[in-house]
Amino acid sequence: MDNRAIAKVQYLQRQAASLLLYQSVLQGEVGIAYLDLLQAIRYTDADAQSCLQAYGNYFKCLAARHQNWEEYLMTQILRADNPFTQLAQQQEFENLPPALVAAVQHDLQALQNLYECSSAALSQWVQAVAYLPVSPVVWYVEQDRVAGIHELPLLEKLQQLENWADAVKELAAYYRQFGTGLFAEYKALRWQAGQFIGIRYPDSVELSQLVGYESQKQALLKNTEFLLSGQVALHVLLYGSRGSGKSSLVKALLKEYGDCNLRVLEVAKSELKDLPKIVEQLRGVPQKFIIFVDDLSFEEDDDAFKALKVVLEGNLTARPQNVVVYATSNRRHLIREFFADRPSPKDNEEIHAWDTMQEKLSFSDRFGLTLTFEGADQKIYLQIIRHLAAQAGIDISQEDLERQALQWATRHNGRSGRTARQFVDFLKADLTLSSLTHPPANTEL
Repeated sequence: MDNRAIAKVQYLQRQAASLLLYQSVLQGEVGIAYLDLLQAIRYTDADAQSCLQAYGNYFKCLAARHQNWEEYLMTQILRADNPFTQLAQQQEFENLPPALVAAVQHDLQALQNLYECSSAALSQWVQAVAYLPVSPVVWYVEQDRVAGIHELPLLEKLQQLENWADAVKELAAYYRQFGTGLFAEYKALRWQAGQFIGIRYPDSVELSQLVGYESQKQALLKNTEFLLSGQVALHVLLYGSRGSGKSSLVKALLKEYGDCNLRVLEVAKSELKDLPKIVEQLRGVPQKFIIFVDDLSFEEDDDAFKALKVVLEGNLTARPQNVVVYATSNRRHLIREFFADRPSPKDNEEIHAWDTMQEKLSFSDRFGLTLTFEGADQKIYLQIIRHLAAQAGIDISQEDLERQALQWATRHNGRSGRTARQFVDFLKADLTLSSLTHPPANTEL
């Protein structure tokens, strides 16, 4: 490499080191691989082995994410979590500290310099350092699906600007509307071991797949739309027969409203003790959150019961309007009760034992909205079967379809939406496999 190229590499390294707020942009695998490659190009060994290995790692990291370097860098800026992005979500741009805005402008200029150092330029430098006859393969992918629908307008604006520092106001407005960090990147998350974890591949359920329970469905949709519009939404308990589609209905909300800033946060029963802390961390975030608790029930003196009670009933801390709890259960009374729990004349340990028992039994009443899912009768079951079979493109007679569906329900888990789904999945796979192993005879002469 000539001195001019070496000076350029040194300049890029200084730009990366000078970041004041957006260090996280370069702390992922791709960012680290990029910086390692710059270092290897600058201080190459005699046979350039470390430089070639660094380029290979950089190429692999980009390929694993299916992103170009430029796209990766800009999306990391939009999802960065730092003092500016956090404050921009809560305050108008004019009220942000001038020093914070100046730091962002500095960082955007530095990151633009890194952006303009493309993978093609890096490949040419590696070729020069390693004395290769041709430059290494450059990773490139058409940018047709990597950005989210909300990110595209701002990404396009950055690409057109001569100076990214001029976009600081638009960037603050983006953070205020769409948030940052995990909540901007993932629509489905879970709380695990004291932290939020993004779910890259959530269970994709569409409302059109769910048949029956129309009044329950409409009530849940309306309540969710209250949440999204900023109105006071109610906590919801969905209880009833197993396999009736309670959990699927909650999951389908994500597919229906995920692009409307809705997020679904799954919290296991074992993690419910953290619920007050979770709710506080979600306060003031632009997204709207459904805390999803599946298969809810409690034992005696359960800490999870106390934590959920605080969230449902509230305390001196105001309830955030961007969070609701949607819980499913097979039990109408969420706390297990035994005959031994019931007061008797011999019970001399508690004076107001009946009050304690009534508190347990009435816990489910603390949910503002309770939706009941009764078991499917044969008519509803067959209606679900016909609907799912039509969506799956199963081409058999209705009489044969219903006969097999009823046999399946008898031999397996009884009539329910879950049983219907399992039957249709099995039947579709069976018919597909049969058509592959026994194709129709060729009738052409």
